[in-house]
Amino acid sequence: MMPVISVIAYLALAPFAGALLDGLDRKLAARMQGRKGPPLLQPFYDLGKLFSKQMIAVNRVQILLNLSYLVFLAIAGSMLFAGADILMCTFLLSTADMFLVMAASCDSSPFSTLGAGREMIQMMAYEPLVLLMAVGFYLATGTFHVGEIIRAPACAVIAMPGFLLGFIFITAIKLRKSPFDLSTSHHAHQEMVKGITTEMSGPALGIVTVAEYYEIVLMLGIVALFFLNRHWWSWPLAVAACLLVYFLEVLWDNVSARVKWDTLLGSCWVATLLTGGLNGLILMFVR
Repeated sequence: MMPVISVIAYLALAPFAGALLDGLDRKLAARMQGRKGPPLLQPFYDLGKLFSKQMIAVNRVQILLNLSYLVFLAIAGSMLFAGADILMCTFLLSTADMFLVMAASCDSSPFSTLGAGREMIQMMAYEPLVLLMAVGFYLATGTFHVGEIIRAPACAVIAMPGFLLGFIFITAIKLRKSPFDLSTSHHAHQEMVKGITTEMSGPALGIVTVAEYYEIVLMLGIVALFFLNRHWWSWPLAVAACLLVYFLEVLWDNVSARVKWDTLLGSCWVATLLTGGLNGLILMFVR
């Protein structure tokens, strides 16, 4: 029954947890900039306002693609929290991103079209490390199955410190934070207006926002996977690690400026080789 309970909890609670983390993000960012910032519950107020507006979309296809983006992220997270195959989870995560790219590409706005192209570049940048990370879990624990990984005798991070560092690096891309907020941004310093979400408003934008909250919890769930094992103390350790990683992402977002697409691509591939590549080679020889 535990996998079923975990899936239900993820589907029901992940949007609330993601919204709270988004509110915490805004408060921390404001404090770092010497401001008071909005209320912690501001993301909930924003979602309520979005879903209270009239449904307006460029075309019906965009609504379908936005819903597909949400559904695939929910399925990917459900598989992770149910203890299923992490490799399949990463494939579904990539599929969800493709639906968002198609949703932005189905209108004539130059901003959203340019944002869609940049989103594709970002996918090219982080996908190699995501796949290598799944292979790294297999080399470190002998399985792709999340339920077996968390029952290992020791934390996977002991054998995979490079993969963790690389994953923290690309998490900034997935959460669309500086210096990698090329396709869109949640702050006012985006030069393309809102980039990939420029033509989305009302409930259509609300759907994408809820999907992003699912993605935040999913990414932090993968971070927790590095620390979970059969011992009870690994659970509070994993929660603390997730909060620390999220804080570091917020800090990085506020102390760095956006880079160009070629810098993003090159830096991510270098990070992939230096962290995931070297760590993977070491694991292969150790086995």
